[in-house]
Amino acid sequence: MTQTPLWTRDEVLDAVGGLAKGADWTAGGVAIDSRNLQPGDLFVALQGPNHDAHDFVAAALANGATAALVHRMPEDAPEGAPLILVEDTLKALTALGRAARKRSSARIVAVTGSAGKTGTKEALRLVLSPFGKVSASVSSFNNHWGVPLSLARMPRDAEFGVFELGMNHPGEIRDLVALVQPEVAVITTIARAHLAFFKTGAAIAEAKAEIFEGVQPGGAAILNASSEYYGLLRARAEACGVTRFQTFGKSAEAQLRLVNAELYARCSAVSALIGGKPFDYSLAVPGEHWVMNSLAVLAVVRALGLDLTTAAAQFTRLKILKGRGSSELVSMPEGAFELIDDSYNANPESMRAALSVLGRSKPREGSRRIAILGDMLELGSESRSLHAGLAKPLLEADVDLLFACGADMTALFEALPADRRGAHARDSVALLPIVQAAVKPGDVVMVKGSLGSRMAVIVEGLRTLDRKHSDNQPLRAANGR
Repeated sequence: MTQTPLWTRDEVLDAVGGLAKGADWTAGGVAIDSRNLQPGDLFVALQGPNHDAHDFVAAALANGATAALVHRMPEDAPEGAPLILVEDTLKALTALGRAARKRSSARIVAVTGSAGKTGTKEALRLVLSPFGKVSASVSSFNNHWGVPLSLARMPRDAEFGVFELGMNHPGEIRDLVALVQPEVAVITTIARAHLAFFKTGAAIAEAKAEIFEGVQPGGAAILNASSEYYGLLRARAEACGVTRFQTFGKSAEAQLRLVNAELYARCSAVSALIGGKPFDYSLAVPGEHWVMNSLAVLAVVRALGLDLTTAAAQFTRLKILKGRGSSELVSMPEGAFELIDDSYNANPESMRAALSVLGRSKPREGSRRIAILGDMLELGSESRSLHAGLAKPLLEADVDLLFACGADMTALFEALPADRRGAHARDSVALLPIVQAAVKPGDVVMVKGSLGSRMAVIVEGLRTLDRKHSDNQPLRAANGR
């Protein structure tokens, strides 16, 4: 049986306009990076601030791209290369995403929030899979190019689509949700992030509430009833015409109410009331933040009219993504230590969640809990006070030593008792040899910071301490206690 292509040349032309060159073609996928495209992909040559993908069109075609979408003729493209020439490739990609959404009959979910977006999106990918074919954003493709790319990649026969929407300025979600047009819109949480661009938490909530502007008639909003911004968010949703709500949280008014959560080092057991009826389930991931995300996921399932028991059973298969709290053992000649890689990003709320998980870890007797933290960025004038404010959760988690880097992490370092201070350095590169020398077998070591703090340098440097195995094996989340 011949597989239906994702895109034909004529469909792409109808969506983006432009001038076709070369022979006819069909595409099985869409790619923007010549290094990881699959044979048969349409390569979209985007021009960014640092790189112009037009320089890699020839490489993309050599690697199996079926055609390329360009806004100038590549100098090294082979004669007769299959191309579509447009005025602007980013606008063309956006148009392609819009066309994909228009032709799709999938039930669409959009997710935003100050933290937990990607984890919730991945949990929805998993939880919805028993009910039909799911298409979801890759990684954190949640911006002005990631969202249309994810839409353009959505298979024709997808039954569910899950898309993550991010922002750090007002108006960004408005543009993205206009493309996605969800049946269900989720706001995971509102936290003090991007304060360099927003004066208050309420301003952040207002920007996140833009997601309701694209909810389709009869669609639903998923809100945390325990949030201090719940009233604001609900009012904004109602002003956008949303009449269906599913609420979650610890509040007695929540339709999906958390009654109790037993939190362990590698898993959680949850007791909830859903529609007033008891509902218990297990999560193969640790942390109260994951408990709250799971309730939001079940709220989506309920809004879609799907079976909650079938959905919740998938939570035992959850896996933490790389850089977002995944754990592994790093073997040294004298023994192994546990490395928790939460280096992808950070804000005050996600820092507190990560420290809480570290606090439930089980170092070997006589060993230590170690936090290696980099600056949280985009916090504006409150940055130093928000960094210093992490001292309390760090001490409550019984963290033995803090190793820190960055200008604002100085505030946290100085706020701690002397016996909890490991070392402070100007950046992750300078801090690396210090932590490499400090870590001992039996320790549990957690690394976290904003992406711009480059804490992945620390993670990779600690992995080089492994002398026994060329590949570190991820720790499997225990289903027991």
